[in-house]
Amino acid sequence: MAPTLLSIALLVLAGWLWLRGWRAARGRHQRAMAGVLDAADALEARLRTARSEIESVAGDGRDDPVRKALQEMLRQRLWLQQHGPAASTSQLDAVRESIDAARARIEQQLRRIERARAPLP
Repeated sequence: MAPTLLSIALLVLAGWLWLRGWRAARGRHQRAMAGVLDAADALEARLRTARSEIESVAGDGRDDPVRKALQEMLRQRLWLQQHGPAASTSQLDAVRESIDAARARIEQQLRRIERARAPLP
């Protein structure tokens, strides 16, 4: 009888450990998704405020970097909607890195605009 109780106790412990690991993985996935969405929201907000600055220098042509970035954001949001729940944490991290890189490019362009508009000493 003791081996049966021991077996049941081990099964319960194994189940509890598995559930705990599953919940931890799910939490990491949810945090990764939230991080991607927060980064996307921040970039989109920055792009909208930066649009007038960039357009004033670059014009209203087809080579609009803000428009391209907003289109890329739309593609990423659609990907997240379709694949995000099943995506691995590493895939979500890659999407977030892509968003952060796009934000860095926009910030670099905005710094160039500021330098171009600054009065010469």
